[in-house]
Amino acid sequence: MTGTRHSSIPPGHFEDRQWRTLVLGIGNVLWADEGFGVRTVEALHARYCFPEDVCVMDGGTQGIFLLPWVRSTKSLLIFDAIDFGLAPGELRLIRDDAVPRFMGAKKVSMHQAGFQEVLASAALSGDYPERLALIGVQPDTLNDYGGSLRPAVKARIPEALALALDVLREWGVEIRERESTPGPADATGPIAMNIHDYEAGRPEHGH
Repeated sequence: MTGTRHSSIPPGHFEDRQWRTLVLGIGNVLWADEGFGVRTVEALHARYCFPEDVCVMDGGTQGIFLLPWVRSTKSLLIFDAIDFGLAPGELRLIRDDAVPRFMGAKKVSMHQAGFQEVLASAALSGDYPERLALIGVQPDTLNDYGGSLRPAVKARIPEALALALDVLREWGVEIRERESTPGPADATGPIAMNIHDYEAGRPEHGH
């Protein structure tokens, strides 16, 4: 198997193994720019594949249920929508000890408070990632149920991917471009529709 197919998981389910690197997109695709993390992981997985000890995963809004995964990895890279107080679409790369502060401060949704708790619990357990990075985007719109990413945010996905590849290479992760698009059995999560089908299926999408 090239790449991974591990992803958003039912509560209580965890594959008991150690990961060298976990790439995690968190957020809710049903609330406009809240879906940035999930959609960026989706784009990363569609274009690149990684060794078997790298897990690329849609963490959705699972919060504390992601704790076993975080405890099992040496390096953790997160994509998320973060309220930095910047212009919509602005990206920031946050490293190591600063990451938990940004996951809780000025949170844009409840899942961020939940993930801050995940990191705190991992630290208390003694199984905290050795390396931590957060690629966050300043959201434009959140209160649009069923909406997709706004143009200012969607346009930053390629830059977010470039930042992620730089971080992963720095961490010694081998990266290969895919020769073919991954099929449904190799999805990053349980979402039935990719972003293109999701947007096309919504009447007056983008409003």
